[in-house]
Amino acid sequence: MTQSPESPLPAPKERRRLREVGSLTQAQVAERLGVSPKILRGWESGRISPGGPHREAYARLLSSLALAASAADGAIGTRRAPKETALESTAPQPLLAPPAVEDAVPSTVTPAQAFDALYAFCVPALVRQTYLLTGRCELARESVERAFQLAWQHWPEVARDRDPAGWVRAAAYDCALSPWHRFRPRNRHPEPPPADTADRVLLDTLRRLPPPYRRTLVLYDGVGLGLPETAAETEASTPAAASRLTHARQAVAASLPELADPSALHRRLAELASTERLRPAGPEPVRTEGERKIRFWTQAAIAFTVTIIGATTFTLRTAPTYYEPPIAPAQAVRGLPPQAALGPLSSAEQMLRAKLAQETGRGPERVLPLGR
Repeated sequence: MTQSPESPLPAPKERRRLREVGSLTQAQVAERLGVSPKILRGWESGRISPGGPHREAYARLLSSLALAASAADGAIGTRRAPKETALESTAPQPLLAPPAVEDAVPSTVTPAQAFDALYAFCVPALVRQTYLLTGRCELARESVERAFQLAWQHWPEVARDRDPAGWVRAAAYDCALSPWHRFRPRNRHPEPPPADTADRVLLDTLRRLPPPYRRTLVLYDGVGLGLPETAAETEASTPAAASRLTHARQAVAASLPELADPSALHRRLAELASTERLRPAGPEPVRTEGERKIRFWTQAAIAFTVTIIGATTFTLRTAPTYYEPPIAPAQAVRGLPPQAALGPLSSAEQMLRAKLAQETGRGPERVLPLGR
C-alpha cells in the first residue's frame, strides 16, 4: 500500500478516512505538508491532484497512517491508527515517527511487526509527554518502556482495543506518576534543570502541581484531547476534570503570566517537551525485556506453587494419623491419713533384733531343722 510518486493515490474518500483515523485535522496535515488548507481540501475532494514534491510527501503521510492503523488489528487499513496528538504536531521536532516503508507492505503483519509499528508511531511523542509529567529524562524513558512491555505482555487485548495508543499512554502515565518512585535512591537527587530560565520556571510549576492536575493539563493543553476524553482517561467526571484544568492553568499563569492564553501554553509545553534529547530504546529490546519478565514471573509462580505443594505433602506424610490425648498435669493426692512415726520396741521385738544381729551377714550356710 506504499505510495510512490508515480503510483495513483487512494480515492478522495479514502484519503479523508486515513487523515481522520489518525486524528489529524486539515490544518495539521496542511502545516505538515507545507501547503494551505484550501489546497488540501482540493486534494481530498479530488478536484485537484498533488504534484511534484507535495505528491511524494502526501503519499508518504498516507502510507504512514495506513501502517499505523494496521498495528491494532494485524491487517493494513482495517483499524484506525493510534492518535497523533496536538503535542506531536506542534513540537519543533517531528514527533510522529512511523517506521519506514520501502517498497511494499504485506497484506498481513505478525504481532511483532504490529507492535513495532505502534511503538515507532507513539514513542517519540509519549516520551516527551512523560517528561512533562516527571521532569526527569531517565524516568520518562523508563515509564514509556515499561508501558510498552505491559502492552506486549497483554498484546491480544491491546491489539483489539479501539485506541491502542491511548492504552499505552494511560499505562505510561501511571508508571510515570507512581508514588513509589520517591523511594528510589537515584530519584532523590534532582536532574540538571533546563538551561532557559522560562523553561525551568514552567517545569518547576508543573512539578509542584498535584499529579491529577498535572496529568489533566498535559492531556488537554499538551496532547490536545477533549474534555470528556481527558476526564475518562484521568478517571474523573467532566466537571472535576474541568476544575482541575482551571486550577492548573491558574497556577501556571501565576508563575508565568504570559502563558494565561491556552494557545501560548500549548506552544510552550511543546517547546519544553523538545528541549531535552530523549532517546528511548528500540522496540526489539523492549519486547525482549517484556518476554524476559514474563518468563521470570512465570517461573517464580511455578516455583512458589511447587514449594506449597511440597510443604503440604511433607506435612501430610509426617503428621500423626491417630489422636493422642494430652497428659494431664500432676495433682496432689488428698484424703489419706498422715504417716505415723514408729514407737518404742517391745521386749520381744528387742530380743528378735538382737538374735538377728548375731547371725552372719550372709545367713546360715545350710538351713536344717533343729533336733529335739
